[in-house]
Amino acid sequence: MSNQEIVALGKENYMSNYSQFPVAIKSGKGMVLTDEDGKEYLDFVAGIAVNALGYGDEDEKKALLSVMESGVFHTSNLYYNSHAVHAAAMLNKLAGSEEVFFCNSGAEANEAALKMARKYGSSKGKSVIISFHHSFHGRTYGAVTVTGQDKYHKGFAPMLPDVVYGEYNDLDSVKALADEHTAAIIVEPLQGEGGIIPADPEFIKGLRELADRFDALLIFDEVQCGLGRTGKLFCFQNYGIEPDILTLAKALGGGLPMGAALAFKRAKGIFSPGDHAATFGGNVASASLAEVVLSRLPELAENASVNGAYLGTKLDEIVSKHPSLCLSSRGMGFMRGIELEIAPRDVIAKCMEKGLLVCSAGYTVLRFVPPLIAQKADIDKAAAIVDEALSELENQAN
Repeated sequence: MSNQEIVALGKENYMSNYSQFPVAIKSGKGMVLTDEDGKEYLDFVAGIAVNALGYGDEDEKKALLSVMESGVFHTSNLYYNSHAVHAAAMLNKLAGSEEVFFCNSGAEANEAALKMARKYGSSKGKSVIISFHHSFHGRTYGAVTVTGQDKYHKGFAPMLPDVVYGEYNDLDSVKALADEHTAAIIVEPLQGEGGIIPADPEFIKGLRELADRFDALLIFDEVQCGLGRTGKLFCFQNYGIEPDILTLAKALGGGLPMGAALAFKRAKGIFSPGDHAATFGGNVASASLAEVVLSRLPELAENASVNGAYLGTKLDEIVSKHPSLCLSSRGMGFMRGIELEIAPRDVIAKCMEKGLLVCSAGYTVLRFVPPLIAQKADIDKAAAIVDEALSELENQAN
């Protein structure tokens, strides 16, 4: 089938909750995806920060083939499976955590963290959860409640009770909310959907101090910014402190659905049998790919540190070259964005025409979250296409 035929069939059968581009992806190799019509695209979206190893990775192929040959894709959590057990052990070793709960997505990981927070606070008379404006934590009911963006709440009221919102990077706004009723503070150390906004070091350290002062749990949502993307194994390691709960997903399953909530010291032992579950959590196939991703995480993080800095330099150059369309660039590692004066979708469409996939964050930011294997040559090619797209849009405006 052609792109056009697949798009038409999708529009006929899908619910209308996505605004999709008219492209159907068929195959991929390395940093390049190919659509049903044979057109190639350099990928700086990575399935929205999911495909850390790019496409056609030999280690991932071997892992999945081994699972296929075993004949067991799923066991449920009534039993152990070696892939999930090994992945949990690897996570605890790499992150310094003590317990892992596996699920299927970032939203589910955050739901687990919120339930842990409420259970932790239930015996202490605490129920309030502090989140932040412009945050994003997922689309399920609890996760969307702590998401501090009205557009995600519209039409779904009432939201869950006892959730309040501070201003990101404004510690005084959190001090005004935190008290003996605070059960948890949930924060992205690098906001993604809110516009690729890194947390100030003093802000993060201040949150840790407030959580300790009021015996509350500090939850770091690293669903997008974790697992090597910022140039460290985990984003919190850029700040020199530990959370009580860390939530992960996206890159964890190597392209298959997988999320995790990690418990550190104070959060250890909160859940008891029956408190929470996920039928597919720790799925054999997903966990086998997680083993591959985690085994290569140090080298991926190092590449994101070195070549991510190079990407930042190239984006700064683009901003300087196009001051009428670009305001600034920001981010960490391979999670970066350019704040635009025009709609990101216009730039995305131009780039797609020229064989580059990029995406947006918030209303004004062009987002770059490539596979963590991206090299300087890939970055140079992507930057040249963005530069060309912006030049054409400038000419059209004039």
